Amino acid sequence: MAETPIRFGILSCAGIARKLSRAIILSPNSTHYAVGSRSIDKAKKFAAENGFPPSAKIYGTYEDVLDDPDVDAVYVPLPTSMHLQWAVLAAEKKKHVLLEKPVALNVAEFDQIIQACEANGVQFMDGTHWVHHPRTAKMTEFLSDTHRFGELKTVHSIFSFAGDDDFLKNDIRVKPGLDGLGALGDAGWYCVGAILWAFDYELPKTVTAFCGPVLNEGGVILECGSYLQWEEGKTATFHCSFLSNLTMAITALGTTGTLQVHDFVGPYEEKSSSFTTVSQIGFTARALPSQHVVTTDLPQEASMVTEFSRLVKSIKDGSSKPEAKWGSLSRKTQLILDAVKASIDNGFELVQVEA
Repeated sequence: MAETPIRFGILSCAGIARKLSRAIILSPNSTHYAVGSRSIDKAKKFAAENGFPPSAKIYGTYEDVLDDPDVDAVYVPLPTSMHLQWAVLAAEKKKHVLLEKPVALNVAEFDQIIQACEANGVQFMDGTHWVHHPRTAKMTEFLSDTHRFGELKTVHSIFSFAGDDDFLKNDIRVKPGLDGLGALGDAGWYCVGAILWAFDYELPKTVTAFCGPVLNEGGVILECGSYLQWEEGKTATFHCSFLSNLTMAITALGTTGTLQVHDFVGPYEEKSSSFTTVSQIGFTARALPSQHVVTTDLPQEASMVTEFSRLVKSIKDGSSKPEAKWGSLSRKTQLILDAVKASIDNGFELVQVEA
């Protein structure tokens, strides 16, 4: 007998929710159950355009989604400034929480969210797709190979895209009252996550923002970068921007190898992606980099939904408790964003990272 899929409710009809709506459909263990918006007409339109079944519940408030006893989990793509209120309320209503990133405006807010999830026994996960792609597991294998890669020394990460005039004036990501972290919270979340992933989630000791960030009239960051330092001379840098050409790159350098990937945030091809490696090669013994191709039946966002739904199902069945790993990884990423923002606000001073 087929397993009952995890029933998702979506809070808001934001454009970013369209991709996740498709992922819920593609995932084998999840289904659309409800959508809520402050406008019921908007919710009806969203459901019709995004493959919701005729039986789906359409609600004119977010509260109605959370009050529905048949909703197992909620996806929250609301502006960051609204995450604390609605993620905490979702947890208190015993709904498992898949929360868009950045998870909060600062780590103090996120701690309240994760505490609510823990107190109510619900699973938390943020909406970072790329870590669920099978390519990431293959890249992790290379970074962990002491012969081919050696010891990690430095990582450089970039995520940028050129927003058009409408984006730079009207998108929620450039509004101080909605997503006040701007490019740092949006694109920078991926850069910081990539760096922490390469360092096996060991936090740096210090963070120093680069001089010359670009801010809009509301004080929201449109472009910035930072330098991170660990003990024993290990370092990382990142650049994030709403003002330059689409770039989604990671370069990780080890003592005996190098890893490079050029589309880590979202593979250019949905079912096939690649990365390149070089091992134990110098100027006197050159060779072409090795390209590694990884195929998948599911897009990475559907893989994320599948894993989240698997965890929720295990909790519902009583066979496991919420997996704390995902909240821990989100918190570490948010800590670094906070440190970069503090460095910018305080004249690009060095900031100690306190776990």
